[in-house]
Amino acid sequence: MTIKQKDDFSLKQEVELSEKEINSFKKRGYNDDLLPKTKEKRHMSTMNYFTLWMGSVHNIPNYTAVGGFLYLGLSPLGVMSALVISSMAVAALLVLNGKAGSTYGIPFSMHLRATYGDVGAKLPGFLRGVVVAIAWFGLQNYTASLALLILIGKIWPDFLLLGSGFSFFGLSFPGLISFTVFWFINLLIGLGGGKALNKFTAILNPLIYVVFIGIAIWAIRVSGGIMSILNFTPEITQSTSSSKLLTYLIIINAVLAVWAGPGASVSDFTQNAVSTKSQRIGQSASLVVGYTIFAFSSVSILIGGSIYYGVDEWNVLNIVNKWDHFPAMLLSIIVLLMTTISTNATGNIVPAAYQLSALFPKQINYKKGVVIASVISFLMMPWKLMDNSESIFNFLNMIGATLGPVAGVMLAHYFFVLKEKINLDELYMDQTKNNQGNSYKGINKEAYIATITALLISLLGQVNDSFSLISKLSFLIGFVMSFSIYLVLKKKTGHKKGKI
Repeated sequence: MTIKQKDDFSLKQEVELSEKEINSFKKRGYNDDLLPKTKEKRHMSTMNYFTLWMGSVHNIPNYTAVGGFLYLGLSPLGVMSALVISSMAVAALLVLNGKAGSTYGIPFSMHLRATYGDVGAKLPGFLRGVVVAIAWFGLQNYTASLALLILIGKIWPDFLLLGSGFSFFGLSFPGLISFTVFWFINLLIGLGGGKALNKFTAILNPLIYVVFIGIAIWAIRVSGGIMSILNFTPEITQSTSSSKLLTYLIIINAVLAVWAGPGASVSDFTQNAVSTKSQRIGQSASLVVGYTIFAFSSVSILIGGSIYYGVDEWNVLNIVNKWDHFPAMLLSIIVLLMTTISTNATGNIVPAAYQLSALFPKQINYKKGVVIASVISFLMMPWKLMDNSESIFNFLNMIGATLGPVAGVMLAHYFFVLKEKINLDELYMDQTKNNQGNSYKGINKEAYIATITALLISLLGQVNDSFSLISKLSFLIGFVMSFSIYLVLKKKTGHKKGKI
Protein backbone atom coordinates (compact mmCIF):
# COMPACT_ATOMS: atom_id res chain seq x y z
CA MET A 1 0.00 0.00 0.00
CA THR A 2 1.53 3.28 -1.13
CA ILE A 3 1.38 6.38 1.07
CA LYS A 4 1.78 9.71 -0.64
CA GLN A 5 2.75 12.68 1.51
CA LYS A 6 0.95 15.94 0.81
CA ASP A 7 1.78 19.55 1.67
CA ASP A 8 -1.55 19.94 3.42
CA PHE A 9 -1.62 20.41 7.19
CA SER A 10 -5.08 18.79 7.41
CA LEU A 11 -4.12 15.79 5.31
CA LYS A 12 -1.17 13.96 6.82
CA GLN A 13 -1.36 11.15 4.29
CA GLU A 14 -3.34 10.07 1.26
CA VAL A 15 -3.71 6.38 0.62
CA GLU A 16 -3.25 5.29 -2.97
CA LEU A 17 -3.94 1.64 -3.74
CA SER A 18 -2.52 -0.31 -6.64
CA GLU A 19 -4.70 -2.33 -9.01
CA LYS A 20 -3.21 -5.47 -7.49
CA GLU A 21 -4.45 -4.48 -4.03
CA ILE A 22 -7.89 -3.55 -5.36
CA ASN A 23 -8.15 -6.88 -7.19
CA SER A 24 -7.23 -8.71 -3.98
CA PHE A 25 -10.20 -7.04 -2.25
CA LYS A 26 -12.44 -8.04 -5.16
CA LYS A 27 -11.42 -11.66 -4.75
CA ARG A 28 -12.58 -11.43 -1.13
CA GLY A 29 -16.12 -10.75 -2.37
CA TYR A 30 -16.37 -6.93 -2.39
CA ASN A 31 -18.13 -5.25 -5.29
CA ASP A 32 -17.16 -1.97 -6.95
CA ASP A 33 -19.53 0.06 -4.74
CA LEU A 34 -17.65 -1.03 -1.61
CA LEU A 35 -14.07 -0.88 -2.89
CA PRO A 36 -11.80 2.08 -2.09
CA LYS A 37 -11.72 4.65 -4.87
CA THR A 38 -8.38 4.78 -6.66
CA LYS A 39 -6.76 8.02 -7.76
CA GLU A 40 -8.10 7.59 -11.29
CA LYS A 41 -11.67 7.39 -10.00
CA ARG A 42 -11.45 10.40 -7.68
CA HIS A 43 -12.94 13.10 -9.87
CA MET A 44 -14.61 15.54 -7.48
CA SER A 45 -12.73 18.84 -7.23
CA THR A 46 -13.28 21.88 -5.01
CA MET A 47 -15.75 23.30 -7.55
CA ASN A 48 -17.68 20.02 -7.68
CA TYR A 49 -18.12 20.13 -3.91
CA PHE A 50 -19.00 23.82 -4.05
CA THR A 51 -21.98 23.04 -6.29
CA LEU A 52 -22.86 19.77 -4.51
CA TRP A 53 -25.06 21.17 -1.72
CA MET A 54 -26.04 24.56 -3.17
CA GLY A 55 -29.32 23.33 -4.60
CA SER A 56 -30.16 21.04 -1.67
CA VAL A 57 -30.47 24.02 0.69
CA HIS A 58 -33.55 25.34 -1.10
CA ASN A 59 -36.32 22.85 -0.43
CA ILE A 60 -39.82 23.08 1.01
CA PRO A 61 -39.05 21.48 4.43
CA ASN A 62 -36.19 23.96 4.91
CA TYR A 63 -38.51 26.90 4.18
CA THR A 64 -41.11 25.41 6.51
CA ALA A 65 -38.50 25.14 9.26
CA VAL A 66 -37.58 28.82 8.81
CA GLY A 67 -41.26 29.64 9.15
CA GLY A 68 -41.15 27.95 12.55
CA PHE A 69 -37.94 29.79 13.49
CA LEU A 70 -39.69 33.14 12.99
CA TYR A 71 -42.06 32.27 15.85
CA LEU A 72 -39.31 31.55 18.38
CA GLY A 73 -38.81 35.14 19.47
CA LEU A 74 -35.71 36.15 17.49
CA SER A 75 -35.76 39.12 15.15
CA PRO A 76 -35.67 38.42 11.40
CA LEU A 77 -32.02 39.43 11.37
CA GLY A 78 -31.43 37.11 14.32
CA VAL A 79 -32.95 34.19 12.40
CA MET A 80 -30.73 34.99 9.42
CA SER A 81 -27.59 35.05 11.58
CA ALA A 82 -28.62 31.81 13.32
CA LEU A 83 -28.94 30.12 9.93
CA VAL A 84 -25.47 31.27 8.86
CA ILE A 85 -23.97 30.03 12.15
CA SER A 86 -25.81 26.75 11.66
CA SER A 87 -24.29 26.36 8.20
CA MET A 88 -20.82 26.56 9.74
CA ALA A 89 -21.73 23.78 12.17
CA VAL A 90 -23.06 21.63 9.32
CA ALA A 91 -19.92 22.30 7.25
CA ALA A 92 -17.72 21.22 10.17
CA LEU A 93 -19.73 17.98 10.55
CA LEU A 94 -19.54 17.08 6.86
CA VAL A 95 -15.88 18.02 6.44
CA LEU A 96 -14.65 16.21 9.56
CA ASN A 97 -16.79 13.09 9.11
CA GLY A 98 -15.88 13.06 5.44
CA LYS A 99 -12.15 12.94 6.10
CA ALA A 100 -12.03 9.13 6.29
CA GLY A 101 -13.66 8.97 2.87
CA SER A 102 -11.37 11.50 1.23
CA THR A 103 -8.23 10.03 2.81
CA TYR A 104 -8.90 6.35 2.14
CA GLY A 105 -11.49 6.46 -0.64
CA ILE A 106 -13.93 4.32 1.37
CA PRO A 107 -17.75 4.61 1.23
CA PHE A 108 -20.11 5.09 4.17
CA SER A 109 -20.73 1.37 4.72
CA MET A 110 -17.01 0.70 5.14
CA HIS A 111 -16.59 3.81 7.29
CA LEU A 112 -19.25 2.34 9.58
CA ARG A 113 -17.42 -0.99 9.65
CA ALA A 114 -14.23 0.82 10.67
CA THR A 115 -16.18 2.34 13.57
CA TYR A 116 -18.67 -0.31 14.74
CA GLY A 117 -17.17 -3.54 13.39
CA ASP A 118 -18.43 -5.67 10.50
CA VAL A 119 -21.42 -6.96 12.50
CA GLY A 120 -21.92 -3.81 14.54
CA ALA A 121 -22.22 -1.64 11.41
CA LYS A 122 -25.69 -3.03 10.70
CA LEU A 123 -27.56 -1.05 13.38
CA PRO A 124 -26.27 2.46 12.48
CA GLY A 125 -26.57 1.51 8.80
CA PHE A 126 -30.21 0.64 9.43
CA LEU A 127 -30.83 3.93 11.27
CA ARG A 128 -29.34 6.02 8.45
CA GLY A 129 -30.21 3.96 5.41
CA VAL A 130 -33.68 2.80 6.40
CA VAL A 131 -35.27 4.82 9.22
CA VAL A 132 -34.04 8.29 8.29
CA ALA A 133 -33.94 7.74 4.52
CA ILE A 134 -37.52 6.43 4.37
CA ALA A 135 -38.80 9.18 6.65
CA TRP A 136 -37.19 11.86 4.49
CA PHE A 137 -38.38 10.14 1.32
CA GLY A 138 -41.97 10.27 2.50
CA LEU A 139 -41.75 13.87 3.68
CA GLN A 140 -40.13 15.08 0.47
CA ASN A 141 -42.75 13.26 -1.59
CA TYR A 142 -45.56 14.88 0.36
CA THR A 143 -44.16 18.42 0.23
CA ALA A 144 -43.57 18.08 -3.50
CA SER A 145 -47.10 16.68 -3.96
CA LEU A 146 -48.41 19.94 -2.47
CA ALA A 147 -46.58 21.82 -5.21
CA LEU A 148 -48.02 19.43 -7.79
CA LEU A 149 -51.50 19.96 -6.32
CA ILE A 150 -51.14 23.71 -6.74
CA LEU A 151 -50.00 23.28 -10.33
CA ILE A 152 -52.91 20.97 -11.23
CA GLY A 153 -55.35 23.29 -9.46
CA LYS A 154 -54.20 26.28 -11.50
CA ILE A 155 -54.61 24.35 -14.75
CA TRP A 156 -57.80 22.48 -13.73
CA PRO A 157 -59.54 24.36 -10.87
CA ASP A 158 -62.38 21.81 -10.54
CA PHE A 159 -59.80 19.15 -9.64
CA LEU A 160 -59.57 20.70 -6.18
CA LEU A 161 -63.30 20.07 -5.67
CA LEU A 162 -63.19 16.34 -6.38
CA GLY A 163 -64.36 14.03 -3.60
CA SER A 164 -65.78 16.78 -1.42
CA GLY A 165 -65.88 15.57 2.18
CA PHE A 166 -63.56 12.63 1.50
CA SER A 167 -60.64 12.22 3.89
CA PHE A 168 -57.88 9.61 3.87
CA PHE A 169 -56.52 9.93 7.41
CA GLY A 170 -56.65 13.71 7.11
CA LEU A 171 -55.71 13.93 3.41
CA SER A 172 -58.27 15.21 0.89
CA PHE A 173 -59.10 13.27 -2.27
CA PRO A 174 -57.22 15.67 -4.60
CA GLY A 175 -54.32 15.65 -2.12
CA LEU A 176 -54.31 11.84 -2.08
CA ILE A 177 -54.24 11.69 -5.89
CA SER A 178 -51.44 14.25 -6.07
CA PHE A 179 -49.38 12.47 -3.42
CA THR A 180 -49.92 9.04 -4.98
CA VAL A 181 -48.95 10.24 -8.45
CA PHE A 182 -45.76 11.91 -7.27
CA TRP A 183 -44.97 8.97 -4.97
CA PHE A 184 -45.35 6.58 -7.91
CA ILE A 185 -43.08 8.72 -10.12
CA ASN A 186 -40.38 8.57 -7.45
CA LEU A 187 -40.92 4.82 -7.08
CA LEU A 188 -40.28 4.34 -10.82
CA ILE A 189 -37.19 6.53 -10.66
CA GLY A 190 -35.96 4.57 -7.66
CA LEU A 191 -36.35 1.31 -9.59
CA GLY A 192 -34.20 2.78 -12.35
CA GLY A 193 -31.59 4.00 -9.89
CA GLY A 194 -32.14 7.69 -10.52
CA LYS A 195 -28.66 8.10 -12.05
CA ALA A 196 -29.83 9.95 -15.15
CA LEU A 197 -31.21 12.78 -13.01
CA ASN A 198 -27.72 13.73 -11.83
CA LYS A 199 -27.09 15.18 -15.29
CA PHE A 200 -29.65 17.90 -14.56
CA THR A 201 -27.80 19.14 -11.47
CA ALA A 202 -25.66 21.63 -13.39
CA ILE A 203 -28.82 23.19 -14.85
CA LEU A 204 -31.04 22.92 -11.79
CA ASN A 205 -28.72 24.56 -9.26
CA PRO A 206 -28.38 27.95 -11.00
CA LEU A 207 -32.08 27.82 -11.94
CA ILE A 208 -32.98 27.31 -8.27
CA TYR A 209 -31.10 30.45 -7.29
CA VAL A 210 -32.57 32.50 -10.12
CA VAL A 211 -36.08 31.50 -9.05
CA PHE A 212 -35.74 31.97 -5.29
CA ILE A 213 -33.71 35.19 -5.48
CA GLY A 214 -36.36 36.45 -7.88
CA ILE A 215 -39.12 35.58 -5.40
CA ALA A 216 -37.15 37.31 -2.63
CA ILE A 217 -36.88 40.48 -4.72
CA TRP A 218 -40.64 40.34 -5.33
CA ALA A 219 -41.27 39.89 -1.59
CA ILE A 220 -39.09 42.87 -0.67
CA ARG A 221 -40.85 45.10 -3.20
CA VAL A 222 -44.44 44.18 -2.27
CA SER A 223 -43.73 44.40 1.48
CA GLY A 224 -42.47 47.99 1.31
CA GLY A 225 -38.72 47.41 1.41
CA ILE A 226 -36.10 45.51 3.32
CA MET A 227 -36.62 47.50 6.53
CA SER A 228 -40.26 46.40 6.65
CA ILE A 229 -39.05 42.82 6.63
CA LEU A 230 -36.30 43.33 9.22
CA ASN A 231 -38.74 45.12 11.58
CA PHE A 232 -41.47 42.48 11.22
CA THR A 233 -42.88 40.72 14.30
CA PRO A 234 -45.27 37.73 13.94
CA GLU A 235 -48.72 38.10 15.46
CA ILE A 236 -48.06 35.07 17.65
CA THR A 237 -44.58 34.56 19.09
CA GLN A 238 -43.70 31.52 21.14
CA SER A 239 -40.65 32.51 23.11
CA THR A 240 -38.86 29.32 24.15
CA SER A 241 -36.83 30.98 26.88
CA SER A 242 -35.59 34.33 28.12
CA SER A 243 -32.20 33.22 26.83
CA LYS A 244 -31.50 34.06 23.22
CA LEU A 245 -28.60 31.62 23.35
CA LEU A 246 -31.03 28.75 23.86
CA THR A 247 -33.09 29.91 20.88
CA TYR A 248 -29.96 30.01 18.74
CA LEU A 249 -29.08 26.49 19.88
CA ILE A 250 -32.59 25.25 19.01
CA ILE A 251 -32.20 26.61 15.47
CA ILE A 252 -28.67 25.21 15.10
CA ASN A 253 -29.94 21.83 16.32
CA ALA A 254 -32.80 21.85 13.80
CA VAL A 255 -30.49 22.69 10.88
CA LEU A 256 -28.02 19.99 11.95
CA ALA A 257 -30.93 17.54 12.06
CA VAL A 258 -31.81 18.45 8.47
CA TRP A 259 -28.27 17.43 7.48
CA ALA A 260 -27.96 14.49 9.89
CA GLY A 261 -28.35 11.93 7.10
CA PRO A 262 -25.72 13.35 4.72
CA GLY A 263 -23.59 14.21 7.75
CA ALA A 264 -23.43 10.56 8.78
CA SER A 265 -23.00 9.08 5.29
CA VAL A 266 -20.87 11.87 3.78
CA SER A 267 -18.07 9.39 2.97
CA ASP A 268 -20.23 8.26 0.06
CA PHE A 269 -19.47 11.69 -1.43
CA THR A 270 -15.98 12.40 -0.12
CA GLN A 271 -14.59 9.03 -1.29
CA ASN A 272 -14.51 10.65 -4.74
CA ALA A 273 -12.51 13.72 -3.63
CA VAL A 274 -9.22 14.43 -5.37
CA SER A 275 -7.94 15.51 -1.95
CA THR A 276 -9.17 16.27 1.55
CA LYS A 277 -8.42 19.93 0.90
CA SER A 278 -10.84 19.97 -2.04
CA GLN A 279 -13.73 18.53 -0.05
CA ARG A 280 -12.93 20.73 2.96
CA ILE A 281 -12.93 23.99 1.04
CA GLY A 282 -15.67 22.98 -1.40
CA GLN A 283 -18.18 21.72 1.16
CA SER A 284 -17.53 24.61 3.56
CA ALA A 285 -18.01 27.23 0.85
CA SER A 286 -21.04 25.42 -0.57
CA LEU A 287 -22.89 25.32 2.73
CA VAL A 288 -21.92 28.76 4.09
CA VAL A 289 -22.54 30.60 0.81
CA GLY A 290 -25.66 28.58 0.10
CA TYR A 291 -27.14 29.16 3.56
CA THR A 292 -26.25 32.86 3.55
CA ILE A 293 -28.29 33.29 0.38
CA PHE A 294 -30.98 30.96 1.74
CA ALA A 295 -31.16 32.87 5.04
CA PHE A 296 -31.81 36.14 3.25
CA SER A 297 -34.21 34.73 0.65
CA SER A 298 -36.25 32.49 2.95
CA VAL A 299 -36.82 35.16 5.62
CA SER A 300 -37.57 37.78 2.96
CA ILE A 301 -40.02 35.54 1.08
CA LEU A 302 -41.93 34.32 4.13
CA ILE A 303 -42.14 37.73 5.84
CA GLY A 304 -42.68 39.65 2.61
CA GLY A 305 -45.51 37.33 1.63
CA SER A 306 -47.01 37.57 5.12
CA ILE A 307 -46.99 41.39 5.00
CA TYR A 308 -48.38 41.53 1.46
CA TYR A 309 -51.22 39.05 2.03
CA GLY A 310 -51.91 40.12 5.63
CA VAL A 311 -51.55 36.63 7.10
CA ASP A 312 -48.53 35.17 8.91
CA GLU A 313 -47.29 32.45 6.60
CA TRP A 314 -44.85 29.60 7.28
CA ASN A 315 -45.31 27.58 4.09
CA VAL A 316 -43.72 29.00 0.92
CA LEU A 317 -46.18 27.01 -1.21
CA ASN A 318 -49.12 28.93 0.24
CA ILE A 319 -47.49 32.14 -0.94
CA VAL A 320 -46.83 30.78 -4.43
CA ASN A 321 -50.42 29.50 -4.58
CA LYS A 322 -51.74 33.06 -4.20
CA TRP A 323 -49.89 34.38 -7.25
CA ASP A 324 -51.91 35.50 -10.25
CA HIS A 325 -48.90 35.39 -12.57
CA PHE A 326 -49.15 31.89 -14.02
CA PRO A 327 -45.72 31.68 -15.78
CA ALA A 328 -43.86 32.68 -12.59
CA MET A 329 -45.88 30.22 -10.52
CA LEU A 330 -45.34 27.49 -13.11
CA LEU A 331 -41.56 27.99 -13.21
CA SER A 332 -41.29 28.04 -9.40
CA ILE A 333 -43.25 24.83 -8.97
CA ILE A 334 -41.44 22.99 -11.76
CA VAL A 335 -38.10 23.86 -10.14
CA LEU A 336 -39.34 22.58 -6.77
CA LEU A 337 -40.63 19.36 -8.32
CA MET A 338 -37.45 18.68 -10.31
CA THR A 339 -35.23 19.41 -7.32
CA THR A 340 -37.22 16.97 -5.20
CA ILE A 341 -37.10 14.24 -7.84
CA SER A 342 -33.36 14.74 -8.35
CA THR A 343 -32.40 14.62 -4.67
CA ASN A 344 -35.04 12.25 -3.35
CA ALA A 345 -34.00 9.31 -5.50
CA THR A 346 -30.25 9.45 -4.88
CA GLY A 347 -30.39 10.79 -1.32
CA ASN A 348 -33.24 8.76 0.15
CA ILE A 349 -34.78 5.88 -1.75
CA VAL A 350 -31.55 4.52 -3.25
CA PRO A 351 -29.66 4.26 0.08
CA ALA A 352 -32.77 2.84 1.76
CA ALA A 353 -33.08 0.13 -0.88
CA TYR A 354 -29.38 -0.76 -0.73
CA GLN A 355 -29.45 -0.95 3.06
CA LEU A 356 -32.49 -3.23 3.06
CA SER A 357 -30.69 -5.42 0.54
CA ALA A 358 -27.56 -5.44 2.71
CA LEU A 359 -29.55 -6.39 5.82
CA PHE A 360 -31.51 -9.17 4.09
CA PRO A 361 -29.33 -10.20 1.12
CA LYS A 362 -31.08 -13.55 0.55
CA GLN A 363 -34.64 -12.19 0.66
CA ILE A 364 -34.36 -8.63 -0.72
CA ASN A 365 -32.57 -7.34 -3.81
CA TYR A 366 -32.26 -3.67 -4.77
CA LYS A 367 -35.58 -3.41 -6.65
CA LYS A 368 -37.50 -5.20 -3.90
CA GLY A 369 -35.85 -2.79 -1.47
CA VAL A 370 -37.14 0.18 -3.48
CA VAL A 371 -40.70 -1.17 -3.40
CA ILE A 372 -40.61 -2.01 0.31
CA ALA A 373 -39.11 1.37 1.27
CA SER A 374 -41.63 3.21 -0.90
CA VAL A 375 -44.61 1.36 0.58
CA ILE A 376 -43.39 2.05 4.11
CA SER A 377 -42.97 5.76 3.26
CA PHE A 378 -46.61 5.82 2.12
CA LEU A 379 -47.95 3.99 5.18
CA MET A 380 -46.19 6.36 7.57
CA MET A 381 -48.58 9.10 6.30
CA PRO A 382 -45.97 11.87 5.95
CA TRP A 383 -48.63 14.57 5.52
CA LYS A 384 -49.09 14.47 9.29
CA LEU A 385 -45.54 15.83 9.61
CA MET A 386 -46.65 19.09 8.03
CA ASP A 387 -49.83 19.88 9.95
CA ASN A 388 -48.39 23.13 11.35
CA SER A 389 -45.13 24.94 12.05
CA GLU A 390 -44.53 22.73 15.11
CA SER A 391 -44.82 19.46 13.16
CA ILE A 392 -41.61 19.98 11.22
CA PHE A 393 -39.76 20.62 14.51
CA ASN A 394 -40.97 17.29 15.90
CA PHE A 395 -39.81 15.51 12.77
CA LEU A 396 -36.38 17.17 12.81
CA ASN A 397 -35.97 16.45 16.52
CA MET A 398 -36.62 12.76 15.86
CA ILE A 399 -34.07 12.70 13.05
CA GLY A 400 -31.53 14.50 15.23
CA ALA A 401 -32.05 12.09 18.11
CA THR A 402 -31.55 9.15 15.75
CA LEU A 403 -28.36 10.18 13.97
CA GLY A 404 -26.68 12.61 16.38
CA PRO A 405 -25.32 9.71 18.49
CA VAL A 406 -24.06 7.88 15.38
CA ALA A 407 -22.16 10.93 14.14
CA GLY A 408 -20.67 11.52 17.59
CA VAL A 409 -19.25 7.99 17.83
CA MET A 410 -17.95 8.06 14.25
CA LEU A 411 -15.95 11.25 14.83
CA ALA A 412 -14.66 10.17 18.25
CA HIS A 413 -13.51 6.82 16.91
CA TYR A 414 -11.79 8.11 13.76
CA PHE A 415 -9.93 11.05 15.29
CA PHE A 416 -9.25 9.91 18.87
CA VAL A 417 -9.20 6.09 18.76
CA LEU A 418 -7.95 5.29 15.27
CA LYS A 419 -5.88 8.50 15.18
CA GLU A 420 -6.97 8.84 11.52
CA LYS A 421 -5.33 5.55 10.59
CA ILE A 422 -7.33 2.70 9.02
CA ASN A 423 -5.83 -0.64 8.03
CA LEU A 424 -7.56 -1.29 4.72
CA ASP A 425 -6.23 -4.84 4.43
CA GLU A 426 -7.97 -5.71 7.72
CA LEU A 427 -11.05 -3.60 6.98
CA TYR A 428 -11.64 -5.51 3.72
CA MET A 429 -11.41 -8.87 5.48
CA ASP A 430 -12.16 -12.16 3.78
CA GLN A 431 -15.59 -13.06 5.17
CA THR A 432 -15.06 -16.76 4.47
CA LYS A 433 -12.36 -16.89 7.15
CA ASN A 434 -12.84 -16.57 10.92
CA ASN A 435 -10.69 -13.39 11.07
CA GLN A 436 -9.84 -13.89 14.71
CA GLY A 437 -7.66 -11.00 15.83
CA ASN A 438 -8.91 -8.69 13.06
CA SER A 439 -9.44 -5.27 14.65
CA TYR A 440 -12.64 -4.67 12.65
CA LYS A 441 -14.27 -8.02 13.30
CA GLY A 442 -17.48 -8.31 15.34
CA ILE A 443 -19.10 -5.52 17.35
CA ASN A 444 -17.47 -2.48 18.91
CA LYS A 445 -19.29 -2.84 22.24
CA GLU A 446 -18.25 0.56 23.57
CA ALA A 447 -19.58 2.21 20.39
CA TYR A 448 -22.90 0.39 20.81
CA ILE A 449 -23.25 1.34 24.46
CA ALA A 450 -22.48 4.99 23.73
CA THR A 451 -24.80 5.12 20.71
CA ILE A 452 -27.80 3.42 22.32
CA THR A 453 -27.46 5.31 25.61
CA ALA A 454 -27.31 8.68 23.83
CA LEU A 455 -30.13 7.64 21.49
CA LEU A 456 -32.51 6.73 24.33
CA ILE A 457 -31.78 9.94 26.21
CA SER A 458 -32.21 12.05 23.06
CA LEU A 459 -35.60 10.43 22.42
CA LEU A 460 -36.93 11.20 25.92
CA GLY A 461 -38.54 14.40 24.72
CA GLN A 462 -40.54 12.47 22.13
CA VAL A 463 -42.26 10.35 24.81
CA ASN A 464 -42.44 12.71 27.79
CA ASP A 465 -43.18 16.43 27.67
CA SER A 466 -41.15 16.95 30.83
CA PHE A 467 -38.05 16.44 28.69
CA SER A 468 -39.13 18.73 25.87
CA LEU A 469 -35.89 20.73 26.08
CA ILE A 470 -33.90 17.56 25.35
CA SER A 471 -36.07 17.00 22.30
CA LYS A 472 -35.42 20.53 21.02
CA LEU A 473 -31.66 19.94 21.32
CA SER A 474 -31.76 16.26 20.35
CA PHE A 475 -28.94 16.23 17.80
CA LEU A 476 -26.56 18.32 19.91
CA ILE A 477 -27.26 16.34 23.09
CA GLY A 478 -27.05 12.98 21.34
CA PHE A 479 -23.84 13.93 19.56
CA VAL A 480 -22.06 15.29 22.65
CA MET A 481 -23.20 12.43 24.88
CA SER A 482 -22.20 9.63 22.52
CA PHE A 483 -18.88 11.32 21.76
CA SER A 484 -18.06 11.70 25.46
CA ILE A 485 -19.40 8.34 26.66
CA TYR A 486 -17.52 6.51 23.94
CA LEU A 487 -14.15 8.07 24.72
CA VAL A 488 -14.61 7.47 28.47
CA LEU A 489 -15.50 3.81 27.86
CA LYS A 490 -12.54 3.33 25.53
CA LYS A 491 -10.20 4.84 28.08
CA LYS A 492 -11.54 2.63 30.88
CA THR A 493 -11.40 -0.59 28.87
CA GLY A 494 -7.86 0.23 27.80
CA HIS A 495 -8.30 -0.83 24.18
CA LYS A 496 -5.37 -0.23 21.93
CA LYS A 497 -5.64 2.10 18.96
CA GLY A 498 -7.85 0.67 16.27
CA LYS A 499 -8.90 -2.40 18.25
CA ILE A 500 -12.65 -3.05 18.26
